[in-house]
Amino acid sequence: MDADRRSAVLTGVFLLLGTVVGVIGLGVVLEPLNSATDHLTLYGQSETRVLVASLVELFMGVVLVGMAIAVYPVLKKFSPSAAIAYIGARLLEGVIYIILVLSMLALAGLGRDYIAAGSPSDSYFQVAGGLLLAVPDWAGHGILDVAIFPLGAVILYAVLYRVGLVPRWLSAWGLVGAVFYWVAGFLVMFQFVAPLESVHITLQAPLGLQEVVLAIWLIAKGFNASALASVAPAGGSGGSS
Repeated sequence: MDADRRSAVLTGVFLLLGTVVGVIGLGVVLEPLNSATDHLTLYGQSETRVLVASLVELFMGVVLVGMAIAVYPVLKKFSPSAAIAYIGARLLEGVIYIILVLSMLALAGLGRDYIAAGSPSDSYFQVAGGLLLAVPDWAGHGILDVAIFPLGAVILYAVLYRVGLVPRWLSAWGLVGAVFYWVAGFLVMFQFVAPLESVHITLQAPLGLQEVVLAIWLIAKGFNASALASVAPAGGSGGSS
């Protein structure tokens, strides 16, 4: 297996892992915590679930960065600046996931103390809990969904579309999906819709589905050999900055 084929397979595997973990893992493990009415009590009583959710979030961050590293050798042949920017975007996503994990672990500790104090209805526990609960909405559904994730997707799919590394209909699907993802993030940020309600999920779904199709394509077929052949082995004459 040559380096470009290996890069395609690894990129596809990381994409598939990220989608599966994001849709199934976080939905099954984390959603019951976020949809509860008494968050402090549930988090305080569900430390094992919180730890599992934290590991899932951290795994997501590692997978996303791994995907950017896997595709970097191919992207840099066509646009070194885009390749670096894409890794930067994924690293920022990883930072957001670390922040989310810290907020969950802090909320679990606060919930434990809240229960030990007799679950007072009006106390600093409620204020602190509300602030910690706001972190996923603003860091995850706000900053991540508006300023980071769609931008990274646009960087990737713009290069793929321009040089034809995968079928252009697949890259165009990714670009359109990124726009829908942006719209979903703005709707949540300005409180027109709640996170993970039907409108929010519907707008995010096209990009999620596209990433599954792209992952399968890369694993099965790899990058377009003709596009790869259009640049010099060192990434010289055919590349752009």
